[in-house]
Amino acid sequence: MIPYKFNEKHKAYMRRALTCTLNVAEGAVRSGKTVDNVFVFAHLLETTSDRLHLASGATGGCAKVTLGDCGGFGLEAIFRGRSRWHSYKGCDAMTVQTPTGEKTVLFVGGKNADAYKHIRGLSIGMWLATEINLHHPTFIREAFSRQLAAADRRIFWDLNPDAPGAPIYRDYLDRYAAMTAGGQLAPDFFNHERFTIFDNAAIPQSRLQQIIAQYEPGSLWYRRDIEGQRCAAEGMIYTRYADDPAAFAVAREDVPPLAFAAVGVDFGGTRSKTAFVCVGFPPGYTGLYALGEAVLGGGTGGYDITSEDVSAAAERFLLQMHSLYPSVPIRYLFCDSEAQYLIHGLQRALRASAHPCVRAVSLQNARKLPITERIACEVSLMASGRLHLVEGACGQLSAGLCGAMWDPAAAGDVRLDNFTSDIDILDAFEYAFETFIRKFR
Repeated sequence: MIPYKFNEKHKAYMRRALTCTLNVAEGAVRSGKTVDNVFVFAHLLETTSDRLHLASGATGGCAKVTLGDCGGFGLEAIFRGRSRWHSYKGCDAMTVQTPTGEKTVLFVGGKNADAYKHIRGLSIGMWLATEINLHHPTFIREAFSRQLAAADRRIFWDLNPDAPGAPIYRDYLDRYAAMTAGGQLAPDFFNHERFTIFDNAAIPQSRLQQIIAQYEPGSLWYRRDIEGQRCAAEGMIYTRYADDPAAFAVAREDVPPLAFAAVGVDFGGTRSKTAFVCVGFPPGYTGLYALGEAVLGGGTGGYDITSEDVSAAAERFLLQMHSLYPSVPIRYLFCDSEAQYLIHGLQRALRASAHPCVRAVSLQNARKLPITERIACEVSLMASGRLHLVEGACGQLSAGLCGAMWDPAAAGDVRLDNFTSDIDILDAFEYAFETFIRKFR
């Protein structure tokens, strides 16, 4: 038996999900919505006559972690002792022994334009998806078409609130809600519920307060992640920082012992600069320290800068950071993957350097996570007092944080990039720490 607490709102949603075709749990992070869908999906898996089913996330790894593991409440725990992981047509899969025979659940990623190829040609019974708003529209359409022959066609989606004009609302959720209200859809087709973090009875009050403390009240992220509201990104992004940059400043001599450092590099394009930002990580990832910055070019076309210029600037910056923080190893150089010819030249230059501290740096492509995930991490660090900029060393980064705005013309969450604020320095900063985002939570 898996111990989990459900409040009445969650129980009501799950009861409806037992008979409804499309079930959507929308709401705040840690509100328990994914667990609801996993539990109902698992319950129905015991009796459905369909043999092949689908579990999807933005990536296949996300699907396995969020739906397969689900913090110890996922399909793996529910079917422990009667399931096995294996590969099915090149994808991860779990086969479960049920009273009505073997059932196989395919775990795939759905965010890329060609993700539909993973499921093309398959006949699928039920579909369990997490973060459906991050799935590519082509994948969603393909998954629907793969269910046309299902004996028990059932769909379970969850998502955190998005901008009100997001395609998932326009094309599916709001459309189906209107059709249901107008009598065009049967009452047992569409089951939609919205949850807040306060609806999760499994979170102790002390833990709830710790989570809330990481958010700035009234911010976009507070309204979405805590209150479960759909809201548009508008205005200034980092209001807490812009209101008082001095609150985030730290003297160099007051920087605590750091476990290691990383440098992010954003290569310049037309009118933009090549930017370098070095950040330090204390043991246990208890904070994030911006240690220094450097820029090259800008104004006349960043791609007029040669590979040799970039390599020389990178080596100078690495040596400068090493001289200022000799006890802190610079382990990584995370570069914008858009300019591979610059990366290759930089790699050769690092290997040929006469300085051991430069040769020891591992050059890697930046992960380039979604901008909203990067910004959410920064806002959380600011709200919890864990982001620090060394005084006198990060003036352009500070100005970039103060000037960053949401793009008012964009349909979703897009950072304004029209040269009114320094996006290059922000990208370089984020490339430096984004690989370790999960460590901060």
